[in-house]
Amino acid sequence: MKRIRVVAAVIRSEDKIFATARGYGEFKGQWEFPGGKIELEETPQEALVREIQEELDVKIEVGDLIDTIEYDYPSFHLSMDCFWCIVTDGEITLKEAENARWLCKDELYSVDWLPADMKLIEKLELFNKHLKWGRFNG
Repeated sequence: MKRIRVVAAVIRSEDKIFATARGYGEFKGQWEFPGGKIELEETPQEALVREIQEELDVKIEVGDLIDTIEYDYPSFHLSMDCFWCIVTDGEITLKEAENARWLCKDELYSVDWLPADMKLIEKLELFNKHLKWGRFNG
């Protein structure tokens, strides 16, 4: 099975996190944390900074690794490094997503997440229960 390595940004602002709805492809309309593929010779953190600049037109600071989510989709295996992030410069502009929302902890299940991102939501709920939101906990 093909293996794809990606990164995802859990962008925090006060008590909310940022989510986007895919604007293209097989999973169009489903929700995810922004990010993308890691290019050759890039660190996950470098890939995340580049991807967020391309997708949202903002600069971010990458914080702690939350987890690496492993998920088998029907045609590929996804390995997704997920990091806490904050916006350090610019206003978010959607360049690829069809929609976006800032979600508080009580709204995490109010959107139709992609399966791998849903695994991350479950992990975030555990962090919330134990008050371990990582660096950038506002």
